[in-house]
Amino acid sequence: MQDLNYPEQGGTRRSPLPSGYQHLHEELPVGHGLAALTAAGEAITTFRMHRAAGTGIRADAPRAAPGVGVEVSLGIGPLRLRAPCRVVWTVAEKDRIGFAYGTRDGHPECGEEAFVAELRADGSVWFTVTAFSRPASLLTRGAGPLVPVFQRLYIRRLGRTLRRLAHH
Repeated sequence: MQDLNYPEQGGTRRSPLPSGYQHLHEELPVGHGLAALTAAGEAITTFRMHRAAGTGIRADAPRAAPGVGVEVSLGIGPLRLRAPCRVVWTVAEKDRIGFAYGTRDGHPECGEEAFVAELRADGSVWFTVTAFSRPASLLTRGAGPLVPVFQRLYIRRLGRTLRRLAHH
């Protein structure tokens, strides 16, 4: 994964997150029970959650796996923002399903973001997003403190979408 534009590959798997970046950690409820975990995990790892939330996704494979290239895009027409990424790790355990991707050159940010569905001891299923990032373009440098605000709004949209998908 030589084309990642940051050195801390896999950093979203560890605590603490790498220094020198803005950190983000959001947890949103999506359902209850093993069926909700399975549905949420499937939606996350097949990029269905992203697509259903209105995010453009082009991936080298139908499912997230280490090394899979992904291009995320938001917006329309000439205002479409393209963000090349590569899947850096996946998890498929009895109580956790998800993946993380890292940014590549051309991404407006530099860092990593993990999307995981987790079945907790009480049977509740949570969507967790963990990320570290810093600006890598004039656009994100100029947006400054608005970037984390937009990230949180986007994550909440993904969470609402995943909650809907986990119940179908």
